[in-house]
Amino acid sequence: MNHRPDDRRDNAQKLQSMVQNTLENIDKAEESMAYTDSEEQLESIRQKNERRKDSIESFRQEIKDESQS
Repeated sequence: MNHRPDDRRDNAQKLQSMVQNTLENIDKAEESMAYTDSEEQLESIRQKNERRKDSIESFRQEIKDESQS
């Protein structure tokens, strides 16, 4: 089995792409809220977006850590 070396050169760039994708998902989810009357669905979207925002903070911290190493 071949093991690839740990190549972290583009980690910050990948993390930044993940931040951008997550922000886009938040926007799309918020737009979709206009098309539902279900309070259950609205709450589900709100909770999911909160988790997404937490993920973005983690990604940004990782980007900061990567830039310092």
